[in-house]
Amino acid sequence: MCGITGGWWAEPPRDLGGRLTNSLSKLRKRGPNDEGRELFDVCNGQLALGHTRLSIIDLSDAGHQPMHTRGRRYSIVFNGEIYNYRELRQELVLLGHTFHSDSDTEVLLKAWQQWNVDCLVRLEGMFAFVVYDAGKRTLSCARDAFGIKPFYFEQKHDSFTFASEPAALGTLRQDRTQANWQRCYDYLVHGDFDNQQHTFINGIQQLLPGHWMEVDLTNPASGVQQVWWQPDLAQTSSLSFEQAAEAVREQFLHNVRLHLRSDVPLGAALSGGIDSSAIVCAMRYLDPGQPINTFSYIAPGYKQCEESWIDRINQFTGAKAHKVSASGEDLTRDLDNLIQLQGEPFTSTSAYAQYRVFQLAHENNMTVTLEGQGADELLAGYAGYPGHRMLSMLECGDLPGAERFARNWARWPGRSYGRAWQYLAAITLPDTLFGVASKAMGRSFTPSWINAEALANAGVSMVFEREKIHSDAKGRRVMERLASSLTNRHLPGYLREGDRNSMQFSLESRVPFLTLPLANLLFSLPEHYLISRGGETKSVFRAALRGIVPDDLLDRRDKIGFETPESSWFIEKSESVRQWLQTSHDIPFLNARALLNQFDSIAGGKAPCTTQVWRWVNFLKWYEQSGCTENG
Repeated sequence: MCGITGGWWAEPPRDLGGRLTNSLSKLRKRGPNDEGRELFDVCNGQLALGHTRLSIIDLSDAGHQPMHTRGRRYSIVFNGEIYNYRELRQELVLLGHTFHSDSDTEVLLKAWQQWNVDCLVRLEGMFAFVVYDAGKRTLSCARDAFGIKPFYFEQKHDSFTFASEPAALGTLRQDRTQANWQRCYDYLVHGDFDNQQHTFINGIQQLLPGHWMEVDLTNPASGVQQVWWQPDLAQTSSLSFEQAAEAVREQFLHNVRLHLRSDVPLGAALSGGIDSSAIVCAMRYLDPGQPINTFSYIAPGYKQCEESWIDRINQFTGAKAHKVSASGEDLTRDLDNLIQLQGEPFTSTSAYAQYRVFQLAHENNMTVTLEGQGADELLAGYAGYPGHRMLSMLECGDLPGAERFARNWARWPGRSYGRAWQYLAAITLPDTLFGVASKAMGRSFTPSWINAEALANAGVSMVFEREKIHSDAKGRRVMERLASSLTNRHLPGYLREGDRNSMQFSLESRVPFLTLPLANLLFSLPEHYLISRGGETKSVFRAALRGIVPDDLLDRRDKIGFETPESSWFIEKSESVRQWLQTSHDIPFLNARALLNQFDSIAGGKAPCTTQVWRWVNFLKWYEQSGCTENG
């Protein structure tokens, strides 16, 4: 795991060397073991490639970057891990390639030399990389299918700059930092972030999951993002449920086996849910004698504490348990650092629980951890997307089946029959009625603490961008929604949180669920294999792991994860929170008086404490830290 940075300038800044040094310093925790940089005279301008290395595979100097092919036609800077690099290396050797290291970087570089962009579908891993082609005078930038590893860039007619994090990219820019008001509104009102190419900073974009772009250094503004992978929504599998469960079992074990390849100490993040528990149990199943260290967040005294399930899995696998808890005082102490390292606003204080887990792993000398991120988006977890499942059935003419499904789904904890139909209405109502319904349920698109006039004058669209329902996905609405969850709302934000939290502690966080072979297999199956007719989420996966994971864990009906007692924290620290919110006076698109009045009602027990409080705090602290100037 590493950090990458660099760019090309027709007229390079006079202090380019210093800017590159500063950029690399922002990435040092991503790669504390080695640092490399190189300047190239290209197209009457200057190209810079920079890299910081966290050594995981081949710890020798042979893995130093930038790395070049013989003759220096191709040069690469790479952030990530290619788990099937040994198999690819054998294939490339048969094609005539020679190798001088045991690193996955060299395998990736030779794979690009051999197959160009077609190599991407062969990779099982996580990656963001740039390849400079001296022959074509181009930069090829690519990001893994799920966006596990980040890639930020700025594109102009006379320059192209990139980095693993916005802060590192910021040191290469010559423009002032100005907030993107559209993204600010989307986050504050709707909780949207990391779901499109535009970021919270004007001018900075991100390469989307499953995309790549070729930048011609004679005309860098002409490069456009292109899709190299997206889920195929068609049901192409003819496997029975039992056969599908066996195929999922085989592929999942293969994934975990590959993700255990490491030349440094390795552990697992364990929340107590099905996904992380399956990984820990698979580690034990694959190697009965290996020592296993697990790292968990617990909330003693909190009604949704997962400690009993964590203990169950640690006892079952014989793992050595490491646990951490946190208080409102701890959050107050670490909050500024947490927001700064994330670089942009994020979902909730659950990210702090993850932060503490990775800190604990680092303190226990781990360099790699495995975690269960992505399983919900691949296996129809969470609430099981009941509205989408019912719509699929209705589109196939099965009204009785949809009604039965609603009744069966409602028998699970935290669900109701009426709620199932509300989910259906939420995705089928016309936009105008959806807005009316949202306001009636207390979700106004222009709440009183927003200065709607300022936003309108700046051209901000004050609507909720709903997921589109496409005609070619008829009868496959769950799969359509899962595809969106993987690459749009949900997973990209969670992966960003995990990337920044782990990198803060020079820790590589691996996500074994997120490989193309497993994703392609799951998307090929009938929808009811994922969310059963009885309302069971992750149905085929639960069946696949019988005999590997304890039955009582597989039969769990709730979903918690790294959930924190966020509301009690904010009420406990209400005086501090109110002080943080005072900075809302400095932002022209916020109505500070209304915002503070609403918080006072919450602190006084007159209104419920919702996730809105976190979004206020997170955004205002980020805005202050980023040094944004006023701009619409």
